[in-house]
Amino acid sequence: MKEEVLANPGPLGLMGFGMTTVLLNIHNAGFFPISAMILAMGLFYGGMAQIIAGILEFKKGNTFGMTAFISYGHFWLTLVALILMPKFGWIEATEHHFMGWYLFMWGIFTTFMFFGTLKANKVLQFVFASLALLFFLLAARDWTGSALIGTIAGFEGIVCGLSAIYLAMAEVLNEQHGRVVLPIGE
Repeated sequence: MKEEVLANPGPLGLMGFGMTTVLLNIHNAGFFPISAMILAMGLFYGGMAQIIAGILEFKKGNTFGMTAFISYGHFWLTLVALILMPKFGWIEATEHHFMGWYLFMWGIFTTFMFFGTLKANKVLQFVFASLALLFFLLAARDWTGSALIGTIAGFEGIVCGLSAIYLAMAEVLNEQHGRVVLPIGE
C-alpha cells in the first residue's frame, strides 16, 4: 500500500499568524487605529486559517503544530470577540489591567511552546521567543498604561510577524525548489 503524502500545512498557519500579527502591531506601534481590516484578518486569516492548519497538523500527527495553530487561531478569534462584543452591546468592555492578564497568560503559554521549538529550526525558535516577548510587553502596557511600552511592543510585534512570514515563505520556496532558497537555521 502506498503511503499517503500530505502537504505541509505549516506555511498556511504561519502566514495567517504572521500577516495578522504585522497588521495588528502596525496599529500597536501607533501608525493607524483598529479597523475592519485588522478585525477581518483576525477572524479569517489569523483565526480560521490557523485553525484549519492546526487540524491538518493533527492529521499529520504533529502535536506541536496542532496545539500552536489551533490555540493561536483561537487567540485571534477571542481577541476580535473582546473588541467587538462590547461594541455590539453584548458585554461590557474588559478593563485594560484585566486585558493585561489575558495577554500575560498567552505569554506563559507561548513560553512553554518556545521550549518545544528548541529541537526545531532557528527561525521557528525566533518566532516563538519574540512572540512570548510581545505578549509580555503588551501585558506590561495594559498593566501600566504606558504608551511607550505599547509602541515598543508594536515594533517588536512587527518583527515577530515578519519572522513568521519569512519562515512560511522559506518552507514553501525551499520545498518547491528542492533546495535551500531561504535559510532557516536547520
